[in-house]
Amino acid sequence: MVLWLLGISGAGKSTLGNKLKEYCDQLGKHSWIIDGDLIRDFFDNDLGFEREDRVQNIKRIMLAAHVLSENGVVAIVCNISPFEELRQFARKKIKNYHQIYLKKNLETSCRDDVKEMYKNHLGKTPVVGVDLEFDEPQNSDLVLDIENESVDESFQRIKEHLTQKFPEYFQ
Repeated sequence: MVLWLLGISGAGKSTLGNKLKEYCDQLGKHSWIIDGDLIRDFFDNDLGFEREDRVQNIKRIMLAAHVLSENGVVAIVCNISPFEELRQFARKKIKNYHQIYLKKNLETSCRDDVKEMYKNHLGKTPVVGVDLEFDEPQNSDLVLDIENESVDESFQRIKEHLTQKFPEYFQ
C-alpha cells in the first residue's frame, strides 16, 4: 500500500506523515516514510528544482514506494508532487496507490513559512506554486482542508478514512 501525501510546501505533509507512521507502528504494520528530500540526499542532490528535475525525482520516489509496497511495507510518501500527469502515472503503475491531498493556500503557506522554505528559496530556485505550476489534484482519495482544521483534526480524518476504506488493514 502506498499512502501519498501531497500539497505545496508548508501544507503539513511531513507532520502528518510522521503521525501516520506512528499509527502504523501502533497497529504493528511495517511502514516507511519516503520524503522528496530524502531521495534527493541519497542521490547526492544530483537534480535541481526545474520541472524536468522534479519529474525525475518524483519518478524515483514512485519506484521506491512501489518496491516497498510490493514487499508488504506501507510506503508513506510526503512530497509536493505538483504534476497531475505523474499522479495519474502513479495510479496506473502502483497497486494500492492512495492519494491524500493537503490543500493549503499559497499565501498562507508563505506567511507561516515554518521551515523558511519560501524565505530561503524565492528568487533563487524555482518554487512550486510561484515559479512552477501546482496542478490541482483531480482524483484524490481524501482532501484535507489544512487551513481550517488542526493537525489533530486532519490526522483524525486520515485515520477514519483509512479505517473505512481498508477496514481489514487499519483496525
